[in-house]
Amino acid sequence: QVHLVESGGGLVQTGDSLTLSCVLSGRPFSSSPMGWFRQAPGKEREFVAADTRSGGRIRYATAVKGRFTISRDNAKNTMFLQMNRLKPEDTAVYFCASARVGWETISNVQDYDYWGQGTQVTVSS
Repeated sequence: QVHLVESGGGLVQTGDSLTLSCVLSGRPFSSSPMGWFRQAPGKEREFVAADTRSGGRIRYATAVKGRFTISRDNAKNTMFLQMNRLKPEDTAVYFCASARVGWETISNVQDYDYWGQGTQVTVSS
């Protein structure tokens, strides 16, 4: 059974930093595409960042490029999202997701077959 658990969300101020974590179980972590998405109230879930596998191709949404960084710790089956210079518009529930090994498209909700429960990030102005 594939399972993802996010953590690290919270309430921060504009300009602050925050790191989210996501632990994957039930699937080969280092070779599985992993992604971060977010969903603000009343809006659709949107792509944030993802990679095709450990050391593979990385993509970022335009809105977060240069501020957010995705990384992995293979020994801990954990993916991180380092978020710097946070803005109020970054406020959302953040979800991590896992796709099948070998899946090469990584920026669409439909690319992923397992999701975490989400963690709330709130950025106050």
